Amino acid sequence: MSKISIPALAEKHAAGDPIVMVTAYDYPGARAAERAGVDMVLVGDSGAQVVLGYDSTVPVSTDEMLVLARAVRRGTETAFLVCDVPFGSTELSDAQAVETAIRFVKEAGADAVKLEGGSAPRLSRIRAIVAAGVPVVAHLGLTPQTATALGGFRAQGRTAETAARLVREARGVQEAGAFCVVIEAVPTEITQLLRQELHIPTIGIGAGAASGQVLVLNDLLGITEGHTAKFVKRYAALADAAAEAVSAYAEEVRSGAFPAAEHCYAATEEALAAARAELARR
Repeated sequence: MSKISIPALAEKHAAGDPIVMVTAYDYPGARAAERAGVDMVLVGDSGAQVVLGYDSTVPVSTDEMLVLARAVRRGTETAFLVCDVPFGSTELSDAQAVETAIRFVKEAGADAVKLEGGSAPRLSRIRAIVAAGVPVVAHLGLTPQTATALGGFRAQGRTAETAARLVREARGVQEAGAFCVVIEAVPTEITQLLRQELHIPTIGIGAGAASGQVLVLNDLLGITEGHTAKFVKRYAALADAAAEAVSAYAEEVRSGAFPAAEHCYAATEEALAAARAELARR
């Protein structure tokens, strides 16, 4: 399978062939996504919570995101790699945004970066990054980095005001040069209107049918503990399986059943004799 490119994604979109994206944060996750043949892998700043233990996406730094991104890059061969730029790394100026985007390309091998929001300043950032030669995926609807300003983690586009704003922002990010847009936590009917309006692919997450879908790998594998969003579907229960496996290991260690003979290395008679002789000499 050849490496996925922007033209290939555009062709899939034009043909109505659904685009599959997963969010991964490390080498094993990237390998799982690669072996499954997904089209796009997103290194999301949600890794701040999922793998780094922060209480939101806000604290994660660019350097921390780059560590995650490099690990995922090493695990991907054909999938198109998109990296989130963290909060605070693009807000100050277009120049700052371009510098951050270039770091993800040069230091992590990103194929594109993702920016949240469609306000006038965000559109300026998208234009500047695209002009610098870095492809951009936009992100509209529920934008976790600025969820506080949205009133919390809640669906967007459910009022006349927010629905109209979504249409304006969708037009804006497309005109600014984004080649794709993630739409999160938006009513299905609004997503369908946006699909009709846009010529770029739409990737849904809690937004109904779109050009493609994205889920966090840890969520779909059932690794994430605690509450998950309504739009999450679990395809496995690996957290439970992992806890059961570790519990079985702990029980065998405490009972002496592990390690058994088959898990141990045997010394040669020559090595054993030499060790005994050395002990006797002391």
